[in-house]
Amino acid sequence: MAGFGGMGGMNQQALMKGLQKLQNMQEELVNDRIEGSSGGGMVTATVDGALHLVSISINPEVIDPDDVEMLEDLVVSAVHEAQTRAEETSKQKYMSVTGGMKLPGMF
Repeated sequence: MAGFGGMGGMNQQALMKGLQKLQNMQEELVNDRIEGSSGGGMVTATVDGALHLVSISINPEVIDPDDVEMLEDLVVSAVHEAQTRAEETSKQKYMSVTGGMKLPGMF
């Protein structure tokens, strides 16, 4: 029996090409930069396609030493929005590569 559960050579080639596309897409995701903001743009968070926080930008006008909790909430909200957007972007890219087929462990 051939590898990959008895698949023919053409199916193996198609599978290998598909896996290569997934790997390439994963590499691209690391380079993606997705922003989320809160407080009307007063706080902006940037994450990469792997959902890692890359940067935070805080407008000095929002810094109030007497209300640190508000700034903390704005930062958390901006990071959450950026991560949510990055997750959706990643999901769309995976679905385009897999032809809409859901793979185990992927979203």
